[in-house]
Amino acid sequence: MNQTDSMDKPLLSIQNLTVKFKTQEELVTAVNNVSFDIPKGKTVGLVGESGSGKSVTSLATMGLIPMPPGQITSGTILFHGEDLLQKSEKEMRKIRGNRISMIFQEPMTALNPVFRIGSQISEVLRLHKGMSKKQAWNYAIDLLDQVGIPDPKNKIKAYPHEMSGGQKQRVMIAMAIACEPDLLICDEPTTALDVTIQKQVLDLMLDLQEKYHMSMLFITHDLGVIADLADDVVVMYRSNIVEKNHSHNIFKNPQHPYTKGLIACRPLLEGNPQRLLTVSDYMDEDGSEKSIPAEKFKPMIKPDKNDIDKHPVLLEVKNLNTWFPVKGGLFKQTKRHVKAVNNVSFTVHQGETLGLVGESGCGKTTLGRTILRLQQATSGEVIYDGINVMQQDKESLRKLRSRMQIIFQDPYSSLNPRMTIGDILTEPMAIHGIGSNKKERFERAKELMQKVDLKPQHLNRYPHEFSGGQRQRICIARAIGIEPEFIICDESVSALDVSVQAQVLNLLQDLQQDLKLTYIFISHDLSVVNYISDRVGVMNNGEIVELDTAENIYKNPQRNYTKRLLDAIPKGTPKDLI
Repeated sequence: MNQTDSMDKPLLSIQNLTVKFKTQEELVTAVNNVSFDIPKGKTVGLVGESGSGKSVTSLATMGLIPMPPGQITSGTILFHGEDLLQKSEKEMRKIRGNRISMIFQEPMTALNPVFRIGSQISEVLRLHKGMSKKQAWNYAIDLLDQVGIPDPKNKIKAYPHEMSGGQKQRVMIAMAIACEPDLLICDEPTTALDVTIQKQVLDLMLDLQEKYHMSMLFITHDLGVIADLADDVVVMYRSNIVEKNHSHNIFKNPQHPYTKGLIACRPLLEGNPQRLLTVSDYMDEDGSEKSIPAEKFKPMIKPDKNDIDKHPVLLEVKNLNTWFPVKGGLFKQTKRHVKAVNNVSFTVHQGETLGLVGESGCGKTTLGRTILRLQQATSGEVIYDGINVMQQDKESLRKLRSRMQIIFQDPYSSLNPRMTIGDILTEPMAIHGIGSNKKERFERAKELMQKVDLKPQHLNRYPHEFSGGQRQRICIARAIGIEPEFIICDESVSALDVSVQAQVLNLLQDLQQDLKLTYIFISHDLSVVNYISDRVGVMNNGEIVELDTAENIYKNPQRNYTKRLLDAIPKGTPKDLI
């Protein structure tokens, strides 16, 4: 990144920043001698996997590193030529939220659940701009309108839980731009959003940047998003900067093997290899570059409809409805129904992966839970291998569930924090009568750990001692531990780093081939669904509006809704390279 290409004096200049955290065992370096600039009016993308030091860098800029256990051992952070690290807490309070604002990754935890949206936006304006209560309230309405919240005069009175995820993120953006800051720091602001909502939020941020002449530091693990957004890119790996350059150069000619791996591991809409390449394909543990064998690039060939239809039908869903009553009035009478699943019918063949894709609230997860009878259906049939799931008694259903499993979206909340991994893996085996004794089940648990590429000696650890990707592997091991034939993967890779996501997708494919598994793969990420699925069902408002082979869905979509979903996918290439 050449300073001559931007203004002489950058808005923010981070030089030789080192941040360490003291633990009981050692002093951990979270950010190591990091240096980069953010020019005025430009967007810098800060990219890397979880734990690379991205967020710690931003927190140091905001003066939010907890001390202790944190300590900034060296460096300067110059903002308009003044070192923020030399400012007092009182001085930083005048800068935070006013001249430098931050949008956090999870809006639900960043918004106070007991205060209305309007009160939280107004507080920023009254604190930094000295507005009266009425002035702040009226300006907050205008801000909600600017960020595209419908009916802002009424929505301003809402509590956070009454808004969707995309709306809450827009509220966070409204709060961040309220004081027209010089620098906006965005820490993974679109990670958990649907692809269409993500596009809306990114377009909104670009529009607001131009309107207010802001600089942006955009933090993410997804280079696909960065390509659409950033002028310059800084790549971090294990607390160090390994590459920085203009966005065009990063994507056209990446230099570091880690950058090459990050670019390669995200699924494309076409031209994918049979197995996704990962960072470990490009570099060794010591950071040295590997040569990749030609067979790694062997292209994926999708089965056509005739190939799929040759396999026997394992699952048949007929006219399935799952409706939720909305009650009101003095006697709590049912006023209407929310039709979460509405007259859905489809089949899944043995060995097939059927992808279900759509925006949040379209009914994907409810459909998956209804198929397994974790949610009671209103009407319709689910026939699994000739057995009507809806008519099974409790004992019969328990036996059937050994053949049908689910992998949930959030591995941390689906693993009992008080149980060791060994107990988590062996408990389902004991329930379903797999293994004659505890020792035999633990031996099987060791095999499962190896199968999902984890160390058997870690069975005595607890869930919090593993990374997000490792916890998801544990959930997969638990699901396959009772030898199922059919697994529903419910957003099972959506919260993972792209490199870890690639590893998990490869693992799911390997297990499908080795164990003859059949999948329903639920996701809002169309590029991931396209990669792993044989056929794709597009859901909207509780209905499957389009169902075809993955290739036909992506090359020749029939519905405008499907086209809109496809158009929203980040291209993963800067516009000047398309």
